[in-house]
Amino acid sequence: MPEFVPLAEGIVDAILESDPGLATYAGDHRFDDRIPDLSPGAIADRVTMLRDAADALAGIDPEVFDPEDQVDHAILAAMVERGLFELTDVREHEWNPLEHNPGPLLHALISRQFAPADERLASLGGRLAAIPDALATARAVLRDVPRIHAETAVGQFAGTAALIRDELPALLDKEPGMRSAVEPAAAAALAALSEFDGWLRTRLDSGEPGRDPRLGRPLWEARLWHTLDTELPAAEVLSRARANLAQVTDELRERAAELLGGPADDKTVRRALDSLAAEHPGNATIVDLAKVTMDEATAFVRDHDVLTLLDDPLVIEEMPEFARGVAVAYCDPPGPLETADVPTFYCIAPTPSDWSPERVESFYREYNDHMIRNLTVHEAMPGHFLQIAHSRRFRAATRVRALGWSGPFVEGWAVYAEELMASLGFGGLPIRIQQLKMQLRMSLNAIIDQLVHCEAMPESEAMSMMTGQGFQEEGEAAGKWRRALLTSTQLSTYFVGYTEVAAIAAARPFGATPKAWHDAMLAHGSPPPRHLATLLGV
Repeated sequence: MPEFVPLAEGIVDAILESDPGLATYAGDHRFDDRIPDLSPGAIADRVTMLRDAADALAGIDPEVFDPEDQVDHAILAAMVERGLFELTDVREHEWNPLEHNPGPLLHALISRQFAPADERLASLGGRLAAIPDALATARAVLRDVPRIHAETAVGQFAGTAALIRDELPALLDKEPGMRSAVEPAAAAALAALSEFDGWLRTRLDSGEPGRDPRLGRPLWEARLWHTLDTELPAAEVLSRARANLAQVTDELRERAAELLGGPADDKTVRRALDSLAAEHPGNATIVDLAKVTMDEATAFVRDHDVLTLLDDPLVIEEMPEFARGVAVAYCDPPGPLETADVPTFYCIAPTPSDWSPERVESFYREYNDHMIRNLTVHEAMPGHFLQIAHSRRFRAATRVRALGWSGPFVEGWAVYAEELMASLGFGGLPIRIQQLKMQLRMSLNAIIDQLVHCEAMPESEAMSMMTGQGFQEEGEAAGKWRRALLTSTQLSTYFVGYTEVAAIAAARPFGATPKAWHDAMLAHGSPPPRHLATLLGV
């Protein structure tokens, strides 16, 4: 049906205009001078727009489309329904202050040189000027904030203030004529951030716990369905994760015994992990180690014909303060709609300055030299960085797949890449052991994600599971406990995505080389795995 393309493009434009943050991340810079309006009236308008879009998509029959448009219709319908669910059922903007942090929107304009400095500064001026009203809205709509979200927000909003104070001046030095327009807005934004910090701290000082960050089974299962876009029910996800945990544990025991000798048991696993943990970086060397491991992984991918390498630029650097508190590392690529030649950022967070020496040592025992190599495979080569670089080259009649990228596919590919590289011999037995430990972590992520939000698993039980069955350092386990409370259902994307991506990889047709099949898997954007299987005919 020819009407699908203009309908889809109209819905994409409406979504982008309603969410300027999403537009910037996607690489559409028409709304770079705005920040999201999370006031009740604006949310109501967005809900109306999404309902209209859902009705319009339901009114056409995708069965007459070609396969590409059928997939895009399904992805766009799921995206619209997910947006409605988040705004009307979860309503996170009403209890999670992290939803109101303008830091990432400012950083995207400062760090990425997609346009001349004066253009980006003009947009920055608009965003800075909008911060006081946006934070006033946040104070008006936020209620019953969970304590863990308030604590995390204090650190992240402080990082946003530091971004304005420390990084904006360097950009203004390139265009001093913009100072009179931008500096007053920056000063007002800093004052508003200081006021918001005081508001958050008052709530923390009151001792009120706020709402339980656990969603409860009905809401969590509904969110899981929207997040995963898979046919697997929650009970099956849990069952498969437990089975994988047992299987990987057996293999880890065998590999530990191979490394050190002795019986294939948990005691030998701990001895093996202890020996590997002794070789680790520190705050002054972790970023440099990531750069070294990137060179190693790239050479390995090239030498073993894993998949086609691309020459997109990559910057490896310390994670900005406003982004810390959830994950240790992340990959921040250009948006799929970005036309400028800008880099991907692979960011790693060193330990906070107020950590004790014992806690720092525990962190780097977990993120030792071998784990950093495995982390680089996941975040960069041939994980997120290379996969998303391939994804950005996908072109279709609509921009649906540019916005409707699948978390399970993206994370699933990265976990599959870890297993693939280790199985081919990257880093030898030490990397294989660390990769198996990460597989344990992935399985436990899915288990804990569900049990925390659906069965009120206590912290002590989750910690015991992670440090015991998962062989994790206590600090790593504590961070994952926080992440489970802060990001419901996201921790399940790794396991479910991995199982589905690995199944597609295993369905490689007779006669196709692994490299050709991997290239084919990455040639359709980043769709949900079930749609990728359809497009590949498996």
